[in-house]
Amino acid sequence: KSRETADPAADSSPKLAASEHRDEAALKKNLCVKAAKEHNIPKDLNKVLENKVMETVLGLSYVKLSVVERTCSGDADSEGIVSKSISSHTDLIPGVYEGGLKIWECTFDLMDYFSEAEIEFTNKTVLDLGCGAGLLGIVALRGEAARVHFQDYNSTVIDEITLPNVVANCTSKGRRMGSGKDRKASKPPSKRPRKAEGSPDVLNRCRFFSGEWSQVSQLLLSSNEPCSKYDIILTSETIYNPDYYSALHETLAQLLDRNGRVYLASKVHYFGVGGGIYLFEKFIEEKNVFRTSLVKTIDQGLQRCIIEITFKNSC
Repeated sequence: KSRETADPAADSSPKLAASEHRDEAALKKNLCVKAAKEHNIPKDLNKVLENKVMETVLGLSYVKLSVVERTCSGDADSEGIVSKSISSHTDLIPGVYEGGLKIWECTFDLMDYFSEAEIEFTNKTVLDLGCGAGLLGIVALRGEAARVHFQDYNSTVIDEITLPNVVANCTSKGRRMGSGKDRKASKPPSKRPRKAEGSPDVLNRCRFFSGEWSQVSQLLLSSNEPCSKYDIILTSETIYNPDYYSALHETLAQLLDRNGRVYLASKVHYFGVGGGIYLFEKFIEEKNVFRTSLVKTIDQGLQRCIIEITFKNSC
């Protein structure tokens, strides 16, 4: 499948009536914060892939999102984000749905950059922050990362999209996790529902979380489980809303290893929402905790960038 097929939002900014939702979002922010939750990997992996239709992009299997939108209802979508997104004709509903039902364009920019820059994931601990489909974390798994954790705001996204994608790329009936060097030669999987057999070691290297960033940080830092700090944090198109910059900055400061790196991909500006690379870089500069480095600019369509973020006092 082409990237355009995989990414129905390509060359577009999130569709959001900002003025319509801003007051509502502010009210919700004052009233409650979306609690963090860890999602366990079911013992019966066939249940994870049940009724899922899989497609491929760059050698990775992923759930066909349009089918999820048509079939996800009831207990499978306790948050109601699918129906709300469809009825509102919007890609974002602040404080309710944060875009995880789509694969955004900058995800592919980061995947290309990993290959071009030969980013090394071997034995690293990695966080896919705002993961959505989880493709970035899956690439890290292919690169032999020691542990990969996936986080998305919405629990429905984790259960119906992220977790199935990871399982589909890890199980014996799926594509075994390799180095990724042969991804262009891989064949599309069957459109029929996939059966999963066994639980390869790679799944034991994964954890899945939903909830607001600050809540997930608290859950991780208070956990008895190892790896509360990450060597690499990957995040794509998470700086579209300036209202979230404080929470994102605090999360990175709390969870990144002192000598770790963040790879962040974003459009230069998100029309109608207000965020973008330059505004976020200015925010980081004012906080004086991190330094940023522009490592790639993409001029096709809306201008996009990839920045590397490290602590100022790192080695």
